[in-house]
This record gives sequence, structure tokens and C-alpha cells, in this order.
Amino acid sequence: MHIILGATGHIGSVLTRLLLEQKAPLTLVVRNAEKAAKWQQQGAHIAVADVLDTQRLNEIFKTGEKLYLLNPNAPPDTDTATEEQRRATSILQALQGSGIQKVVAQSTYCAQPGEAIGDLGVLFEMEQALKKTGIPNSILRAAYYMSNWDQSLESARESGVVYSFYPGDFKLPMVAPKDIAKVAARLLLEPIDHTGLHNVEGPDHYSPADVAAAFADALQRPVKAVEIPPDKWMESLEEAGFSPAAAASMAAMTTISAANRCEAPESPERGNTTLQEYIRSLVQGNA
Repeated sequence: MHIILGATGHIGSVLTRLLLEQKAPLTLVVRNAEKAAKWQQQGAHIAVADVLDTQRLNEIFKTGEKLYLLNPNAPPDTDTATEEQRRATSILQALQGSGIQKVVAQSTYCAQPGEAIGDLGVLFEMEQALKKTGIPNSILRAAYYMSNWDQSLESARESGVVYSFYPGDFKLPMVAPKDIAKVAARLLLEPIDHTGLHNVEGPDHYSPADVAAAFADALQRPVKAVEIPPDKWMESLEEAGFSPAAAASMAAMTTISAANRCEAPESPERGNTTLQEYIRSLVQGNA
């Protein structure tokens, strides 16, 4: 039995579909069973749980052999780093004595030790803690999600503007969630003793200007990239509903990536989905 955390998200929904196509037995851990009803109709088992309920998670984990571990994002109006650390701790504690034989853990490019650096620090600590469990594991570090641009659709469509914390010509590795899911599915279906660190990105590096051009092509209207300067990051994030702590975490993560303070992988796996294809699907409502 494969157990999937985050089954209703961008990555998890594609991963679920891919595994069902392979006839793999699945249990999807969700907070709201209604969101997973279509997967239940296709043969997946549904287990309702809050990831902070360690005992309940442990009971679910005891029914499976392999786990896809995606630490759920905390709501932006909370102290996201603290809340996400609590969730990761609960999941890792639930693994103890569960009998899970292999974990495929979703992490991120730039994961590194450090205080107050949001997901970069939380996921790095999760990686290290997972190694200490002794359970065979594969770490899947993904580049900047193309889905992070989903929130720009409205401003691109209505105002012809894509806002970014990065300069218009700053290129960074990006990847479509479905390409991450393809790698995750392969890692879950591999033998238990196939482990290690896997980096995945898309076919090219892209800039905010490239994103604006992709929206312009898909929407058939002019779209430009507008940089929000660093001294306005906190203000813009809090106006968008982020708590001061969450805004500070996001600003710290952006500072690290914008300064290229990340160790570039030597031989990343590459997905096939281009930014242009992703944005076109987003505009058409199919992303």
C-alpha cells in the first residue's frame, strides 16, 4: 500500500492519478474526504486526518509500506515556519513504529540550515530528521514551482501586469508540478533499496519577463513584468494577507534565491513541460 500526503494538491493529484494508472494500491490522507471523492470512485482508499494528530497518522501509516511525504503548507496569516515545523515533527513522530519501509519526501531547491528562512530551513531539517529514522528514503528537491505564477493570472488578464520580487531578467530554474509528480511516482514504485537525493527542474531556466511573455501569448494581450523592490516586499506581502512572521520568511527565502546562495545540482532530472505550455494550460483552466 502506498500512502500519499497532500493528495489533493498540485503535485499530489497528479501523483495519485499516475499511481492509479499503474494499479498501485493507494491510501490518500486528507482533511476533507469530499475533496478526494473522485479518487475514491477510482479505487483509492481515503483516510481522514489532521497531520498534527500524530496518533491518527501512525495508525494510518501502519496500513502501508511506502509513504509520499509532502509537508502541508501553513496558512499565510500564521507564523508559517513555526506551523510547518510542527507539522513536519508530527509526521516524523508518526513514522516511529509504523512499519513504513520507504519514504519519498518532497523538498525544495535551496534547502539549507538556517533560522527564519521559511521552507528552506524547515525542509532541510525534515530531510536531516528523516535520515535519522533509519527508514530508507528518497529526497526529491524541486526547483521553483511554475504553479507559483497561478496567482498572477488575474493581474495579467485584468491589468496586463505580472508582479515579481525578482528583476525582470533574472532567470531561475522552474518546474511544472506534474513533472515533479512523475519523478515521485517513479521513486515510489522503485524497490525499497533505491534511495538518494533527486533534483528535478524543467527544460529551461525562466525569468519574470519570460512569464509575462507567456501570459501575453496565452491571453493575446500585452503583459509586462513589474519588479517589487526589496524595501516593499514586507508591505506587499502583508497587504496580500501574510502575517508579519510569514512575510519575513518569504522575504528571507527570496533574498537567498535572488542572491544565488543555493548549491546548483550538477545533473538534475528534467521535466518536459515548458513554461509556455504551463501558462497556456493555466489560462485555459487546465493546469
